[in-house]
Amino acid sequence: MNKLAIEALVSSEKDAELRSIGEKVFQNQRLIFDEGVVLFEKAPLAYVGALANFIREKLHGNKTYFNRNFHIEPTNVCVFSCNFCSYSRLYAHRDEGWELNKDQMMHIIEKYDGKPVTEVHIVGGVHPKMNLYFFEDLLKSIKAHRPELHIKGFTAVELDYMFRKAKLSVEEGMQLLHDAGLDSLPGGGAEIFHPEIREQICADKVDAEGWLHIHKAAHNIGMHTNATMLFGHIEKYWHRIDHIERLRQLQDETQGFNTFIPLKFRNRNNDMSHVSESSLIEDMKTYAVARLYLDNFPHLKAYWPMLGRQNAQLSLAFGVNDLDGTIDDTTKIYSMAGSEEQNPALSTAQLVALIKQVKREPVERDTLYNVIKNYAEDDVHELEANPYYN
Repeated sequence: MNKLAIEALVSSEKDAELRSIGEKVFQNQRLIFDEGVVLFEKAPLAYVGALANFIREKLHGNKTYFNRNFHIEPTNVCVFSCNFCSYSRLYAHRDEGWELNKDQMMHIIEKYDGKPVTEVHIVGGVHPKMNLYFFEDLLKSIKAHRPELHIKGFTAVELDYMFRKAKLSVEEGMQLLHDAGLDSLPGGGAEIFHPEIREQICADKVDAEGWLHIHKAAHNIGMHTNATMLFGHIEKYWHRIDHIERLRQLQDETQGFNTFIPLKFRNRNNDMSHVSESSLIEDMKTYAVARLYLDNFPHLKAYWPMLGRQNAQLSLAFGVNDLDGTIDDTTKIYSMAGSEEQNPALSTAQLVALIKQVKREPVERDTLYNVIKNYAEDDVHELEANPYYN
């Protein structure tokens, strides 16, 4: 929707609050807390979606980013017991889970030798024997084997435990891992920041202040990070706005976040199975409100294995400009909770086709959003026939 169409949409809105919010968006003015809540409570999906798409196209045009990445999940054994988690196994029942040693993880790295991947994503449970120095050694080995491979690893939950067990400050621990080869942080473990909700769903792991402290420390030594929010469970709309407001404040201070990733709560095989999942309308509205409120975040990502391929395509009309990556692995975090994709992997050709089907422009990026290749003019059938893209 072009500028004139958005202007007409806003001016014709009968609700005064929604019209005022639309005018602020159109004039590039920052939304305040109560306006974020109003969008969730009152805005029709078509209205908030059109505004979010306006901002998305203002920032990125039709470009939709992805990267070629793979995951390593060192273990699903965990000392924490989050009620929403379908993935982890408590340490007392570690025989039900898996634990990879360094050689096994290096074997996964070596499988991608000669392949055009740019990133390895390392996250897992919090295992008491996989400590800071275990991962320091792993990072050094990965960099020695493939120096150019970007290592994005460890949620703030994992890092908090590692640092406390090693009796190091957050700053000392972050510097140690960065020196060993850690390039950036994913955004996991944020869940919902407000203690009213956090105490009910993940009471025993790092709190909001701790999570933000770790990401700030990473930003302060030149590392970029992502941020997430687990939505669609027992939280209220104002909890979501509280969450993204805290992220926006830290981004104002550090400018270290690359992208925001709303993560849909899935209710299978966990202690919150009685909680209904959010509707597709609610999912799309959450992406749209996030795009409007987080005016200082350059990118908004939809994690396609969680949403499913068609819903991920739909999200590109609601503020999203990134679909993550090829995710060439057998990642279990969402499949074990009932996500749409049970064996998430797409070839580059398939991901390019997915984006082109909804008239967007596929752009391969590295982790820091440097463009590697724009596929706008590439023929999908030719890509599918080329082993390099499959």
